Amino acid sequence: MDRFALSIPARLTCHHWRMFTGRRGRLSCGMRLKPGRGLILAAMVLFAVPGAQARDGESPPSAQLSLAQIVAGIQARSQNQNQSLRQYHALRTYAVEYHGLGALSARMQVEVTYDAAHGKSFRIVSQSGNMLLRDAVLKRAVSSEEEASKEKGATDLSPANYRFRLLGTDSINGRPTYILNVEPLKPGKFLYRGNVWVDAANFGVVKIQAAPAKNPSFWISKTTIWVTNELTDGFWLPEQTRSQTAVRMGGTATLTIDYGSYHIDQTAPQTALLPPDAGREEAGVKSR
Repeated sequence: MDRFALSIPARLTCHHWRMFTGRRGRLSCGMRLKPGRGLILAAMVLFAVPGAQARDGESPPSAQLSLAQIVAGIQARSQNQNQSLRQYHALRTYAVEYHGLGALSARMQVEVTYDAAHGKSFRIVSQSGNMLLRDAVLKRAVSSEEEASKEKGATDLSPANYRFRLLGTDSINGRPTYILNVEPLKPGKFLYRGNVWVDAANFGVVKIQAAPAKNPSFWISKTTIWVTNELTDGFWLPEQTRSQTAVRMGGTATLTIDYGSYHIDQTAPQTALLPPDAGREEAGVKSR
């Protein structure tokens, strides 16, 4: 998830700000930026890419599936989604708050259109709050997700990107789930390490709690990501993403994306089935 290579000066002055943004003008008098403050906040957008999407299937949950079968089911579901989910529209709300060396916030509403052939496109509908946070955090979160949607396979929850362990089972909103621990095989800029909850009936990703595969900046001590997905018109789609970043020099920044309501255009639904060889051990899949 090392999406930006940050070069952070020892002191971010108004001169540095103008070079960074290309804007003239002055920083707020009450906003003396400490080392890398704006760029540190920008770094947390690296982790706002939503979790895997899934479509609902009709297979009943099974408590006896092996880890290899679960991972194979996730991949079968992903292939099925690529064939069925063609287009959707939604109005999202992006918000960021920083508390520490002062208090700053910004908010932005964005219209998103997903097309299976071309990925995602975004249009900013409204924006308010601190300009630095809007430009360095919110707009970068949007452009980052747009980039990720066009890199096929870069964010897939698959043995090509992750090593898996089966931790156990859980129930979320009355639906049985498997809990998998995932470890990235490489420090990809869109990858993460942590736990994912997978629906036992259709292998959709219900929830993620993780950290980025690689810390993007010395000035960030820790980032935690929470993602929840919802079942909409037969598809698991992002409901909310929240990332909390602890800044090494002090303070915490929280980025929240609420995905709003989806308007989906899809082809005839198909049931996600396990492939015939689902029982064999896949590369990157380890038993508990």
